[in-house]
Amino acid sequence: MNMVRYFERVGSGFCLAWLVAIGPAWAQLVTAVDSIGITVSDMDRAVEFYSTVLSFEKVSDVDVAGEEYEHLQGVFGARMRVVRMRLGEEVLELTEYLAPKGRPIPVDSRSHDRWFQHIAIIVSDMDQAYQRLRQHKVQHVSTGPQRIPDWNKVAAGIRAFYFRDPDGHNLEVLWFPPAKGAARWHRTDRLFLGIDHTAIVVGSTDESLTFYRDTLGLRVAGESENYGTEQEHLNNVSGARLRITSLRAAAGPAIEVLEYLAPVDGRRYPADEQANDLMHWQTKMITADAERAAHRTHGNPVRDVSPGAVALPRVELGFTKGLTVRDPDGHVTQLMAR
Repeated sequence: MNMVRYFERVGSGFCLAWLVAIGPAWAQLVTAVDSIGITVSDMDRAVEFYSTVLSFEKVSDVDVAGEEYEHLQGVFGARMRVVRMRLGEEVLELTEYLAPKGRPIPVDSRSHDRWFQHIAIIVSDMDQAYQRLRQHKVQHVSTGPQRIPDWNKVAAGIRAFYFRDPDGHNLEVLWFPPAKGAARWHRTDRLFLGIDHTAIVVGSTDESLTFYRDTLGLRVAGESENYGTEQEHLNNVSGARLRITSLRAAAGPAIEVLEYLAPVDGRRYPADEQANDLMHWQTKMITADAERAAHRTHGNPVRDVSPGAVALPRVELGFTKGLTVRDPDGHVTQLMAR
């Protein structure tokens, strides 16, 4: 029976009591964040960069093609080389479209445009990390490493730096002072330790929470409002003032929602963006039931990319079913079942 009709029949009081009783079971659509994915133009170059500069290790390298992947990604005639790279406990998934090729990242992209996304890589020593990045001549976004000032109690003492990979994807290195961050971020045996979160720019935090918290079941792990000269020079956005909300599943990197309270002229996510375009990022999450996930996420303001849950050849990427949707701002989430 349709659940809405059922609730109409039994009454709103019972409906509310039932939802409270089952609470977490109803909301917990996502069990973990599996990986963060980007589209690259030259896989060998990308693997070299992430392994040599940032110490990621390759864990798999496969070619995939067929109607299942065309439907999952929304790209007709797709043939992809997919490489998974691990750093610590987290995975970055690189995808090169051997066919068809997509478009480059707009050269005038800014940190407050809605298509902005990055991963935050934790380092044990910011000065050494910045020196390593300078030696490899990475493209700066920030003017240099910035320290969050002491007045910001949530983030005080954190140091951060934005830069870009060879295709122009935004990346961040992040250092936590002793009193902040997970215990594993305070190891000193390696320079690059893992991925703490992926950050996305959104138009409305409340709309994003409706999707990531209320629909997917992620929990809010932290909130802050950042501004001042350090934040401006970190993002390279004059007058930057951000509302930052961190959400987490039971495992995997956090999703950090960035709402620019100022300036407010960030451009919308291009409506014609596709997975083979280099500006494409996708956050892959694990769900126990892809069909249920497709039902829960279908409809405005979430947009379907795949036609519901797509059955996949498990042997290639390790998943039996998956679906792809866009959040209210256009950022891509894949919900995958093993």
